[in-house]
Amino acid sequence: MKKVLITGFEPFGGAAINPALEAVKKLDGVKLDGGEIVICDVPVTRYEAIDAVIAAIETHKPDYVITVGQAGGRFAITPERVAINMDDFRIPDNGGNQPIDEPIYEDGPDAYFSTLPIKAITAALKAKGIPCQVSNTAGTFVCNHLAYGVQHYLRDTNIGHGFIHIPLLPEQAATGDQASMALDVIAEGLRLAAQATLDNQTDIAVGAGKIC
Repeated sequence: MKKVLITGFEPFGGAAINPALEAVKKLDGVKLDGGEIVICDVPVTRYEAIDAVIAAIETHKPDYVITVGQAGGRFAITPERVAINMDDFRIPDNGGNQPIDEPIYEDGPDAYFSTLPIKAITAALKAKGIPCQVSNTAGTFVCNHLAYGVQHYLRDTNIGHGFIHIPLLPEQAATGDQASMALDVIAEGLRLAAQATLDNQTDIAVGAGKIC
């Protein structure tokens, strides 16, 4: 039976809640067809985030890792295609770090691509009526930092990894000027993403690009 590690960030930026962590907590121990889900929570702090996920990988020895974070303003669950070797924090992280235009690893490549079947994940969620689309930018805050750092750690392994951004919760978007998604829908979307990962050893060939 294969194991999928799904990680979620703690709240940050003065918020009291992070939908990534709340959704991931709902998935702890969930059985999949051919696998099971294990979880860990992640600090929103430069390098500590990477260290926390590496520790969970070494503990659980998963076959796949799905790192998850919130993205205010997005209306869909968005598997990320790429993470870049750049920290450029608009706000300080929870450790007070605010690097500007600094590489995550001096000796690292410019970018890493997801090794999850992101288009198969997108198709699986859409088939169940859950908004989902491929994203081509994970930003330059701790989400991208973690996505890049975990992929750097896993670069010489057979462990698949990718980052998924999720929308805010309705209570985080109560003013009505931002998109949101119910917690149960987010959790189900992540479960479907894990199942699609197990079901697709290679990604499906469908268009998901953008002109600009």
